[in-house]
Amino acid sequence: MELIFSIAVGLMAGCGVFLMLRGHTFSIIMGITLMSYAVNLFLFASGGLALNSAAVLGESDSYSDPLPQALVLTAIVIGFAMTAFALILAIKARADLGSDHVNGSETNAQNSDQRSLDNKVARRNDNSNNNQAKRTG
Repeated sequence: MELIFSIAVGLMAGCGVFLMLRGHTFSIIMGITLMSYAVNLFLFASGGLALNSAAVLGESDSYSDPLPQALVLTAIVIGFAMTAFALILAIKARADLGSDHVNGSETNAQNSDQRSLDNKVARRNDNSNNNQAKRTG
């Protein structure tokens, strides 16, 4: 059971790192969230994975350590608040900047492509207006 659990935690951590390395804010937020879930599961496993064990002392011969459970519960609450705050910041940044790319290079590339297209259209219109003026004049 520990092997499956550790593989699942490693997979979640790996996916979290992959998402954090992407250039979009929503992917980074999801990556941070996945990493926090992986850390929460790791902390939970540090208390010992025992099936059919009581969480309270004196109820059975074997018991689970309640400290990691309390730490994980606190981390879940803090992680949820952090994720909600980061999402609100990402939505506001997207509304203000027009892009969710972290360093803004994607926005600049799109703007430069749009400017070059606008310049080509303007030059074509100027050439057609000049040709019409030559024909009529």
